[in-house]
Amino acid sequence: MADPVLTFTDRGIYCPAGDFFIDPWRPVDRALITHGHSDHARWGHRRYLATHQALPVIRHRLGQIDAQGIGYGEAFRIGGVTVSFHPAGHVPGSAQIAVERDGEVWVVSGDYKVEPDGLAEPFAPVRCHAFISECTFGLPVFRWRPQAQVMADISRWWAANAAAGKTSILGAYSFGKAQRLMAGVDPIGPILTHGAVEETTAILRAQGYALPDTIRAGQGVDAKTHPGALVIAPPSALGSAWARKFGPVDEAFASGWMAVRGIRRRRSLGTGFTVSDHADWDGLNAAIRATGCERVFVTHGYTAPFRRWLAEQGYDAGIVATEFGDDAEEPLPEVAE
Repeated sequence: MADPVLTFTDRGIYCPAGDFFIDPWRPVDRALITHGHSDHARWGHRRYLATHQALPVIRHRLGQIDAQGIGYGEAFRIGGVTVSFHPAGHVPGSAQIAVERDGEVWVVSGDYKVEPDGLAEPFAPVRCHAFISECTFGLPVFRWRPQAQVMADISRWWAANAAAGKTSILGAYSFGKAQRLMAGVDPIGPILTHGAVEETTAILRAQGYALPDTIRAGQGVDAKTHPGALVIAPPSALGSAWARKFGPVDEAFASGWMAVRGIRRRRSLGTGFTVSDHADWDGLNAAIRATGCERVFVTHGYTAPFRRWLAEQGYDAGIVATEFGDDAEEPLPEVAE
């Protein structure tokens, strides 16, 4: 049997024939990066390769790096393999990475979702022999409602708070989720942003992504200057002194984990909206089927139950130990299978 196209090491997913790593978590000579979240794009590599759309955020986060951009679908030869990047639908610029050697194709999914969100480049399945798939939400309990319905819920919550003289503060991760929310809600009032959100939003807006006008919630910007506003901030800002400056507020958190009421209670959040930039149970299964693959390796998520399920469906399924996490950078919650 020929050596595998990709192998799994203590530094990351490695391609021996091309001598590169994909989303490595320890410093390497050449790193191919699926997207700009900190658990996938790390500092310290000598050379980086990512999509043109992902590089501005990656450079903003990592500073001066030796980085090369690549277009979606563009074939690029590295050593004895051909690589290409394909939309993952996770956040703007995110990609699945396909590696082909002598007609055999392996695909690393990175993080992905299959429902188009109107902002990130829509997920595009890639036919392959082996698929290395995240399974952050790899349990049947995780099934997302259509985005339009959830955005309508958020808009109604915002409007009710504004009518009651409250500022709405919505916790969302600064890259991807925050911009998806501001682009998806009804523009019923001003949208204020935490500095971390505004910096990333400005980068994406400059790239041409369609985002509404926002106002950085700095000095002199508060509930008096912008009554009835929606404030989008990182989850860490909820309940903080920074949030209290907006006077009477109603806080909510947008996350896939909000699908489980017990998790919401442990976070002491009264309001939670189930919005995720990862595929749900049905999305994971649909994405894997669309690849036509025979082998699946699952990583970062509910790996054991999802691997068992795939094996029952006839796949040659395994688990890959990685140092990736969910966007919250928190331990995986305990959820009954």
